[in-house]
Amino acid sequence: MQTLKLTKNNHLEIIEKAIQVLESGGLVIYPTETVYGIGVDGTNPEAVQKLLKYKSKREGKPLSIAVANQKMAEEYVSLSDQAKKLYQRFLPGPYTIISEGKRRVAPGVESEFGTLGIRLPDYPLILELVKKFNKPITATSANASGKKRPYKIQDVFDNITDKQRELINLVIDAGELPKNEPSIVIDTTLSTPLTVRGNMSNHKPSQVFITKSTKETKSLAGKLILKHWNEIKEKGIIIGLNGELGVGKTIFTQGIANFLQIEEPLSSPTYTYMNEYDFVRHQVTGKLHHLDVWKIDSPESFSLLQIPELIKPNSIVVIEWWQQIAKYWPKDLPTTFQATINEIKDDSESREIKIFEDNEK
Repeated sequence: MQTLKLTKNNHLEIIEKAIQVLESGGLVIYPTETVYGIGVDGTNPEAVQKLLKYKSKREGKPLSIAVANQKMAEEYVSLSDQAKKLYQRFLPGPYTIISEGKRRVAPGVESEFGTLGIRLPDYPLILELVKKFNKPITATSANASGKKRPYKIQDVFDNITDKQRELINLVIDAGELPKNEPSIVIDTTLSTPLTVRGNMSNHKPSQVFITKSTKETKSLAGKLILKHWNEIKEKGIIIGLNGELGVGKTIFTQGIANFLQIEEPLSSPTYTYMNEYDFVRHQVTGKLHHLDVWKIDSPESFSLLQIPELIKPNSIVVIEWWQQIAKYWPKDLPTTFQATINEIKDDSESREIKIFEDNEK
């Protein structure tokens, strides 16, 4: 492993060395405007596997790539109009914009949804490196999965094993970086952009999504589960679904089950009140509890369900007809998010889905 200190006068030398390492399939730790990242040639399968070995427990989190400009991005993703607007407004900058991938990167870089995150770092050295390399490099943070954010190189070395250290070929040390948040991640593959990580400056406690097909409704549900995956592992989550009969509450829940790779058919538990499904997903073994509480009309009948006892690590509780039990719900047990689903008139496939997160109602 070689470490090069970044100065005002050695940018060309560092870029040339980094390109040599990347071309040989090596790992490079590099500075950005957010945190230190770790990069390999995003089109090299062996290099990507080496990176995944370094990062270890990804648990469904896809890799993103750094490119030099929008033209280069379009070689690897299909940009929607909303994505192009975000590029014009925010890039280069601390944002990762997710689009439909073109399958031109190595296996393991695109997500399980076939999407790919693009970074244009607001860091001239890295933009110039990618431009001269003429291929994308991975843009994941240099810390091992779940470890401290790396604002200086020692943050990385203090939290990795000797085996992980041996995988690193080059370190570009720019000293301690400003303690900025990691990039905001925005998924533009739905009809409405979904903020997967971080908050936009105009972030509101609720967001309205228009899904134009049953498939897109299910996809939105799965992406929301992946967004809250760490919370699911740590303490479990509760999802309340509102909406009239037949608007798609069960379809939304089926999307969750699809993401969890539950093979058993899922239907509304109208007569049984609750169905349970085991799942194994991203190295997590857990349970999906699907409830229909339409008939619950008293504190006594609510207590018989023993819903609070279902909440534990690796559990997901989805409650249809949430409004029926909201007045009985313990105040010290917040929901993770609620969704109000409405069909759009004259189109049985399209839905308006309003998401309330962080118990903001």
